[in-house]
Amino acid sequence: MQDKTLRMYGGIWGGLVPISVLVITLVWLSVAQRGGTKPFWACAWLALVCGLFFARDKADYCKAAMRGIGDTTGIVVVTAWLFAGVFGKVMAAGGLVNGLLWLGMTTGAQGAIFTVTVFLMAMLFALGTGTSTGTCIALTPALYPAGYFLGSDPVLLALAILSGAAFGDNLAPVSDTTIVSAYTQGATMREVVRSRFPLALSAACIAATIFLIFGGGGEAKALPEIDAALNPAGLGMLVALVVVVIAALRGRHIIEALIYGNITAAVIGIIIGTIKPGGMFSIPEKAGASTGIIQAGIEGVVGAIIFAIMILAVTQILVECGIMNKILAFAQKSVVATVRQAELFIVGLTILASIPISANAPAELLVGPSLVRPMGEKFRLAAARRANLMDCAVCTIFFTLPWHIVVASWYGAIVNAAETYGITAPPISSALYNPYSWALLSVLLFSISTGWNRRFAESDGAPESA
Repeated sequence: MQDKTLRMYGGIWGGLVPISVLVITLVWLSVAQRGGTKPFWACAWLALVCGLFFARDKADYCKAAMRGIGDTTGIVVVTAWLFAGVFGKVMAAGGLVNGLLWLGMTTGAQGAIFTVTVFLMAMLFALGTGTSTGTCIALTPALYPAGYFLGSDPVLLALAILSGAAFGDNLAPVSDTTIVSAYTQGATMREVVRSRFPLALSAACIAATIFLIFGGGGEAKALPEIDAALNPAGLGMLVALVVVVIAALRGRHIIEALIYGNITAAVIGIIIGTIKPGGMFSIPEKAGASTGIIQAGIEGVVGAIIFAIMILAVTQILVECGIMNKILAFAQKSVVATVRQAELFIVGLTILASIPISANAPAELLVGPSLVRPMGEKFRLAAARRANLMDCAVCTIFFTLPWHIVVASWYGAIVNAAETYGITAPPISSALYNPYSWALLSVLLFSISTGWNRRFAESDGAPESA
């Protein structure tokens, strides 16, 4: 960070131009249901270009943007995403979907029981792959029609998939939101996963209860096409997830843990026959073709990586203009005076940042380093606690709004599955009732109001101001 303040024409209003252009264009694309990490590149590019003309010193402005792009936190996030993207692709290619489907179908579960089972399967898949969007796209074509014909309520059945995806995005060590929240706050993955588990599990139990009570009511019918897709061997891929989680909990660096997980997943996939020996990497038959799963995994996160880098450039300009310090000073002086108020400020600010943007990890990047971290540090909140407040916040309202990319992907998959089997699909507005998201928000507010799960940086038993 530079001591010199980046001077802008118009003062604070000129400094707000880049972020204003970014948010307006993000909302525009999102409301038009054209959002996504690649379309968002143009939004960030326009934001940086427009801001340049308000900078008094153009060279200082460019250097500030470059300092943001080269930020250490951003480098860690980008590198972790590269390995997490490959891990998700290997898990899917290894047959995890068919293995989870076999587990649910062979238990004889029907109606509400199957709805709960779908929720659990989506939780496991999202926990293993770290992608909420990928979970919805991968599981919906099989699980939605299966549950429909096994007597599940269509709305709750669809929401069980979305809720499970939100759980994995909230807790998985390989999730982009987990990685961003941890490293923007200077927390280790071990601290984050251990301390976040009670929050996520509590919300999951509440959601599972709702699915169990209201998830039935349909008529069970046989569906041979789904039986043909069953393959228990795919469950072996869960071993790779266990490897990643154990490595992270033992204090290994997240990239090291992901490398171990990738190797384990590839070996298991080859052993059980779901991945060909050359499937991970091989010389393509023609130029331009993919070299295999590794390339596909990296390609899958390139969009998010480039957008994250550009977001870091925009936020660095905000910081060096002094705007973030002014907002923080105002909040500390006029709004925030206690630990509870600080935590409410963090949660509220993060939720607000996630509402207009159709991807939730960039929302964390927007507020995490510049507002959440200094606010939490002032009240000596532990790094993992700050990360948990922020990560849980972006997994609440975010998973209920239809212009967000994961909700749009989820609903598109639901409609496609319904059309394929000639069954009905719930309206997209049903996402507003996502049980896990509302349960997580309730758990989060309970934790803030009571102090449960709160940790301080120097002493767990530090006194708090009411």
